[in-house]
Amino acid sequence: MNSLPPDKLRYNRFLLLVAGLGGLLYGVDVGIIASALPYLEATSGLNAQQLSFIVAAVLLGSVISTLFAGVLADWMGRKKLMAISGVLFVASIPIIALAHGYGALVSGRLLQGISAGFIGVVVPLYLAECLSASSRGKGTGIFQWLLTLGIVAAALIGIYFSVRVEEVARLGDTTQLLAFKDAAWRRIFWVSLPPGLLFVVGSVLVSESPRWLYRRGRLDDAKVALLRSRSEEQAEVELKEMAANAAAESERKNTGAAGRESLFHRKYVIPFVLACVILACNQATGVNSIIGYNTTILLQSGLSDVAAHWGYLILTSVNFLVTMAGVALVDRKGRKFLLSIGSAGIVASLLCVGGLFYQTEKQRVDVRDALQAAVGQDQTLTLRFDEPTLARLLPEKPAQSGPSTLVVIYSYGDFRAATTVARSDDRTAKPIEITRGSCVPANKVVAFFSNPFANLDGARTAPLKIENALVTPVPTARHGWLTAVCVFAFMAFFAIGPGVCVWLALSELMPTRIRSNGMSIALLINQAVSTGIAAVFLPTVGKYGYATMFFVFAGCTVVYFVTAAFFLPETKGRTLEEIEAHFNRAPKRS
Repeated sequence: MNSLPPDKLRYNRFLLLVAGLGGLLYGVDVGIIASALPYLEATSGLNAQQLSFIVAAVLLGSVISTLFAGVLADWMGRKKLMAISGVLFVASIPIIALAHGYGALVSGRLLQGISAGFIGVVVPLYLAECLSASSRGKGTGIFQWLLTLGIVAAALIGIYFSVRVEEVARLGDTTQLLAFKDAAWRRIFWVSLPPGLLFVVGSVLVSESPRWLYRRGRLDDAKVALLRSRSEEQAEVELKEMAANAAAESERKNTGAAGRESLFHRKYVIPFVLACVILACNQATGVNSIIGYNTTILLQSGLSDVAAHWGYLILTSVNFLVTMAGVALVDRKGRKFLLSIGSAGIVASLLCVGGLFYQTEKQRVDVRDALQAAVGQDQTLTLRFDEPTLARLLPEKPAQSGPSTLVVIYSYGDFRAATTVARSDDRTAKPIEITRGSCVPANKVVAFFSNPFANLDGARTAPLKIENALVTPVPTARHGWLTAVCVFAFMAFFAIGPGVCVWLALSELMPTRIRSNGMSIALLINQAVSTGIAAVFLPTVGKYGYATMFFVFAGCTVVYFVTAAFFLPETKGRTLEEIEAHFNRAPKRS
């Protein structure tokens, strides 16, 4: 690319910028609610179930839009869908920030999720089809890099407002504090508006995908689009490859072979299955849960509240900085190498974290009988978990042995929930409150997504059942920082391997004929795995401990390593047509 004229270099950089803004929006979608949620919870008057659905609405919107993203990208083009996804994100911000009720908040978050689903499919797809083979890895890596920046930015925004809230709290005016918290969560969402506007503008200014134009028979437009980022010679080579691909496709159609190949020919099946396995395993590393529950994980490992929050900022910063290294290496070392190294490192890190948690969790004590006896006639339970309560629950525990934590797993009928983890030495913590509203969905729509096989009417009258009430000793701060270092190592290995390469695997492996729809299906599988892990994470941790969850994640990542090291071909430096031809040949070692 260095031999290209200045105008083409500028356009290639502009392409990378637009892609990066798409990643930034995706990261903001993922991370912004964590910063806003504490203030929304304090001022909105919504119950726990409503707040949970507001958080999950992005995932629901993303699943819905992912189903149709490939079809829409083929119908209207990559460029138009990118612009539409940006407009949806921009429209969601005032809906959320000006909301004064549950319905508006859910609607705005659904729009953000729909935008994220479109962006997750169309931006990597667009980059794969527009960038040259030598810069495709860097371009898709920058998408992931700025995605991590979006998460870091959300964490920094959260820290800024937490400091401001603490300053207002010192004044002792409850009314003023409540008003500031209400303004805080709204401002957090307003801050994310400028990147959305820039992404919309950038999407309008870039060219349409040359490969989409070629498949539409717009050969001259495809050449013009290629020439914005390539030399005349490079454009001619790629046009010839497209022509050869199109001719072969036409011949198969004429002979009636295309219909058979569309589903069962190895040229389509093998890359599709590889992409689906890689995306499923990418979530099965537990990365979303480890990021989303990082503060809680570090609290349980022995860190203080302040240290755990700083640990979260360190984690997101490691993700961002190491992704930079991954972007620099992906076109030099290759996708297969980085995925293999990254997944191997993830396995080692997860085993270390699991082993550290096992040391303390084997000392757990279940006090569910004592808590079940304390359930009121209204089938609720309120409990302040402090040192005197700990002494009553565990009279044989020496007072000088240190603080403990308590997590309660409970159910009303077919619906199960877990309390947040309470520490006996946290004097500012609110009492544990278990009510039907914190577990049983408010309507059948929410109930379906919580548990599609549950009996909602039965749960509304079912008694409260304490399934587990697990008291665990809090480890030392040294143990906590050792655990934190292992979690940071996990994040570093994920960032340099799967974090950078997963979007490339999704967009590069799929043949042109099934790329858009194949990417939609693969990404839907990715989100289904993510949703499944989110659904079982807290109940599994509550009942079996963090050690079990981390060991399960490590086992899933072993599958990831085997797939990357032994089955994935190297795609570095190859055009999309060359990658497609690889899967059409007889099997051989890559």
